[in-house]
Amino acid sequence: MEEQELKAIIETLLFITDHPLPVSRLCQVLDRKDEAEVLEAVNGLKRTYDDEKRPLQINEIAGGFQMATRSEYGQWVRRLFHSRMTIRLSTAALETLSIIAYKQPITRAEVESIRGVEVIGPLETLIERRLITIVGRKETVGRPLLYGTTMEFLRQFGLKSLDDLPRLDTLVIEQKEEKKPESIQENSMQVDSENHQENKR
Repeated sequence: MEEQELKAIIETLLFITDHPLPVSRLCQVLDRKDEAEVLEAVNGLKRTYDDEKRPLQINEIAGGFQMATRSEYGQWVRRLFHSRMTIRLSTAALETLSIIAYKQPITRAEVESIRGVEVIGPLETLIERRLITIVGRKETVGRPLLYGTTMEFLRQFGLKSLDDLPRLDTLVIEQKEEKKPESIQENSMQVDSENHQENKR
């Protein structure tokens, strides 16, 4: 099998699959033992897509490779498929998922301690969406369940591994402009009223 044919087959497999394909799986399908050769073919194909600025790209995510549309064309795909393309998560679910992603493995009680509210509902939603899973039990009293993220989480968020999560110390939270104390607001209104009366004289 020549290099061009190898790339053509890999391109076909990446186009048709709906989940990331690890190099080991590609080797199995291609009946090849040399993973380095297959990886080089994938990377060569990826470079071709990037160099030619094609609307599709090959991403390395969730431990494998998958073909996807480039972000600048995403709106057209969403128009075609409407809401079927979107995974909608509540604020509670997103907060819970963020805590688990950065603190895993973590128990429900530990998540609730950080959030300050119970998380039974968000946990059920995240498990149903296959974004988190039970990864074991904590060796403590009651041996509570431990939760962690899944490969589907990496795929949905376009991450190669958990190491690609943004560093917490680089995340900037914009502080909302502080409101004036009520007494200051009242004084300001009083001054404005006095000025208004002065101007009428």
